[in-house]
Amino acid sequence: MRYLDLTLPAPAENLALDEALLETAEAAGRPLETLRFWEPAAPAVVVGRSSRLDDEVFLDVCRARGVPVLRRPSGGAAIVAGPGCLMYALVLSYEKRPDLRPLENAHRAVLDAMAAALDSLRPGVHCAGTSDLVVGDKNCSIDNKKFSGNSARCRRTHFLYHGTLLYDFPLHEINRFLKHPPRMPGYRNGRNHAIFVANLNVPADAIRCAISQAWNAAEPYPDWPRELTARLTAEKYSQTAWNECL
Repeated sequence: MRYLDLTLPAPAENLALDEALLETAEAAGRPLETLRFWEPAAPAVVVGRSSRLDDEVFLDVCRARGVPVLRRPSGGAAIVAGPGCLMYALVLSYEKRPDLRPLENAHRAVLDAMAAALDSLRPGVHCAGTSDLVVGDKNCSIDNKKFSGNSARCRRTHFLYHGTLLYDFPLHEINRFLKHPPRMPGYRNGRNHAIFVANLNVPADAIRCAISQAWNAAEPYPDWPRELTARLTAEKYSQTAWNECL
């Protein structure tokens, strides 16, 4: 598996690069799997492909504070990213992993691997809900605190699985920019962001190392798709028509 640790200057560019890695794999004519990490230099809100901004985001607060609101190509609800939130993206091949075509199988396989890798750094990490990683007692859902939300974008030969890894994030920012979500997993028990979300409290470099080892991601990716990333940024991720379409 290829490995890419690259944060581009603008949040729109970083979302575009995730999609460009998927599209490059689709066009390769062979399995081309990649693990990428990036970390925003400033706060940004990223909503899901089908998110309604008025339902999930305090848009007036974001605009007043100059926090961009962008839309990713995958599903799920809104998140707040920034320094202290490590972002990861996996591009995985259906040819190499045919059992992962059903989305529920992909969620479980990827998150089980992520949980096993991170539990070695912070005991108590496990999966919860459809696509969350939490830390806490498996037998007591009210004790579980979410540090990672994840989503997928499926194509013909590959799929993109990406998400957040809160490790040293100012958690009060989440309540500031995000409304109470319109859809919640049962284990959340109605908790607001302040008492539902937590940091993993593990250094980012240790997280990178554990996850890259779990996926055997060691091959450098020097020829990342610059031109496609620039085109997707210009035509999609920097456009109000995409970011505020719902």
